Amino acid sequence: MVNKYLNSMLNQMHKILGCCVGVIEPSGTVASAGGEFSEENISLIISKCIDDQKHIVQMGDYTFCASVARGKAEYIVFVADTGENAQKHAEMLCASVASIRVIHNDKYDKTNFIKNILADSVLPGDVFVKSKELHIAYDMNRIVFALQYDEVRGLDVFDIVSGIFPDNGKDFVVDLDNNTIVIVREAKDNIKDGETELLARQIIDTITTEALVNVKIGVGTIAANIKDIAKSYKEARIALEVGKVFDEDKYIISYDNLGIARLIYQLPTTLCELFLSEVFKKESIDSLDSETLYTIQMFFDNNLNISETSRQLYVHRNTLVYRLDKVRKITGLDLRIFDHAIVFKVALMVKKYLTSKPMRI
Repeated sequence: MVNKYLNSMLNQMHKILGCCVGVIEPSGTVASAGGEFSEENISLIISKCIDDQKHIVQMGDYTFCASVARGKAEYIVFVADTGENAQKHAEMLCASVASIRVIHNDKYDKTNFIKNILADSVLPGDVFVKSKELHIAYDMNRIVFALQYDEVRGLDVFDIVSGIFPDNGKDFVVDLDNNTIVIVREAKDNIKDGETELLARQIIDTITTEALVNVKIGVGTIAANIKDIAKSYKEARIALEVGKVFDEDKYIISYDNLGIARLIYQLPTTLCELFLSEVFKKESIDSLDSETLYTIQMFFDNNLNISETSRQLYVHRNTLVYRLDKVRKITGLDLRIFDHAIVFKVALMVKKYLTSKPMRI
């Protein structure tokens, strides 16, 4: 990321000074704007800059200025010009690069700190001390978004997400692995229902438009302090994993809205299998055909309302009643009875859970 800001600054300096300008790293890497720079004498340039008390050297058509610490050159800037003005320009360029590095290092330290908290690799007692040292507010409501995408163009997605959130010292964007990005976002005290999902929708729309990748976002609960963002992140990850099982078509899954799916996801598979065998004592749930299962799902979606379900299915009311009677004969559960409907609904979810073989977190 530092190269992005560095190149922008060098291009601006080139336009202002009208000559080639650049930065030489100790490794020999050169970033320049406004022309080519020969890398043949870099080692000689570095040694001369260190030996010179002012760390400013003019060689050929170039003026060099080094930032030296503990007898070593941190970096060297150059201006394709000579004379007194060229020295001033080189010193000005050197100071600009120093500012960029300070800002970048500060942001890097903060991002690393947030990343370590998310990974639970910071002792609880150290979180308060380190956050104070880095000037990060400890007691502030924050919410965590976990983004997962199905492409390996991680750099593109990370840059896009970073561009959505300004560098205000309150929001953080962390690149965790090849297809996971975490956003730690300030949550205002008076946040309204729907605002979080609206923000998640905006993030997805921006990424899919610019990077052409499929994205899903898990949303954790609000963390009251910086330490609790680890809990919110874990909730966001659980939301993503549970969503893969029970809400495959959803792109935004909130931990708060998982309902009973969250409980089922945490059950041992042996217990789930035992539950299914006890519920369906007559015949297995597999004995129900796809049309019957679709009818049941529509019946649940319409809150056990026979008239509304038959209307949406474009079937006569008596046809729907016949299908429900068929389910009762096969399973022993009358879905028109609320308690039976609950048991059947849970059984469907348990069956889906067992079929998916989800990965545990």
